Amino acid sequence: MNCVAHQSPGLWKHPEDQSWRYKDLEYWTELAKLLERGRFDGLFIADVLGTYDIYGASDEAAIRQAAQIPVNDPMMLVSAMALVTEHLGFGITTGTGFEHPYPFARRMSTLDHLTKGRIGWNVVTGYLPSAARNMGQRDQPAHDARYDHADEYLEVLYKLWEGSWEDDAVIRDRDRGVFTDPDKVHHIGHRGTHFTVPGVHLCEPSPQRTPVIYQAGSSPRGVRFAAENAEAIFTAAPTKAILKETVSTIRREVEIAGRDPYGVKIFNLTTVITAETDEEAHAKHREYLSYGDAEGSLVFMSGWMGVDLARYGLDEPVGNVESNAILSAVAAFQQADPRGGEWVVGDIAEWGKIGGMGPRIVGSGVSVADTLQEWVEETDVDGFNLAYAITPGTWADFIEHVVPVLTERGAYQAEYTPGTLRHKLFGKGDRLPDDHRGSRYRVGGPLSTIIERPSTVPSSPNSVAAQPVNGR
Repeated sequence: MNCVAHQSPGLWKHPEDQSWRYKDLEYWTELAKLLERGRFDGLFIADVLGTYDIYGASDEAAIRQAAQIPVNDPMMLVSAMALVTEHLGFGITTGTGFEHPYPFARRMSTLDHLTKGRIGWNVVTGYLPSAARNMGQRDQPAHDARYDHADEYLEVLYKLWEGSWEDDAVIRDRDRGVFTDPDKVHHIGHRGTHFTVPGVHLCEPSPQRTPVIYQAGSSPRGVRFAAENAEAIFTAAPTKAILKETVSTIRREVEIAGRDPYGVKIFNLTTVITAETDEEAHAKHREYLSYGDAEGSLVFMSGWMGVDLARYGLDEPVGNVESNAILSAVAAFQQADPRGGEWVVGDIAEWGKIGGMGPRIVGSGVSVADTLQEWVEETDVDGFNLAYAITPGTWADFIEHVVPVLTERGAYQAEYTPGTLRHKLFGKGDRLPDDHRGSRYRVGGPLSTIIERPSTVPSSPNSVAAQPVNGR
């Protein structure tokens, strides 16, 4: 995340942590080159548009702990990182709630052009009430209403990315003085509940057209949205048993949506702390925990679960916390806790000091590789979304100690596949697969919206009379 404390509050105090350099472009280009040397598939950058102000009914603790505040825009980092790499993908988080899809479509197409097809988009609908208030709203819309809004948001984007320009629209005919054939650029004529977008996409087709779609919804409505739209799905299951059930549910929903259940990659949030030996790795883990901050952890947990944990003492039994979200999350955490017994609020704080909601794997390169392979074999997960304790040290350690072991076992790519991010992930070309929702909006597809070009420029969107032939 383009901030100091992403999911490991307090670790910015560690002498080897470089997260305070988040505002320096060199920090990001160095990180990109490091990850490409490690043959990572991509760098996923999270984002928020508000502050965590549930804890203590104030954003004071979040500001004090640098808990995702200050935070800078993630999209502006990509061009520089793409320039110093050849293969690394970039997954950028932006929300559907506060920006119109028309200018957003242009920004993503621009990045897809500039990265030569290495861009992905993590679709979020928003969850922080503070973000809504600063956008002139009282609160976030109701949960399912946010996904209904996002459904139409993506419909507009698919029409722009997939259906506005034909592949051969740009002809660059010097003799005739024609750069683009107007007959092959189509107005999308979208009129929906939330958006009216009559015109054409502003960009010529980029290498992927639609960026690789990431999503992390965990509710039934969120999983259904992901099943219809996502190509890569982030989970945060703390145990193998929970992850196995989650993966099975996702693949079943993807199949119900009419798609190949293995045409979606599922990545579980995981933090790896590794060293030359198991003993050194566990000593490093203890050292990192000593820098972790309980207050910062509870700031995050309160924001993620929507309950003010400042109202409870650290010794308060979790059963006394009036929140189904807390109780269900802690029930999952306890399955991963070898100590057993009832948790108190302080245990929640301790769990959240490093890596957020996901599990931590600690050990030598061989031990970590064994564990990662066990998770893949036993849960059917495709891979891991690696969080960090310190940056860039956590990733440097992984590259030094774990990557060589996995590579030797044939469980890690020995070299990059040429091509776009989509082709690198799936090996089936640059464009959306035919069973994906977005492909239906291609020119000639069942939901394409080829309409006659208006003879005059309308004075306002409300005066556009043209209607789509197909679709809404």
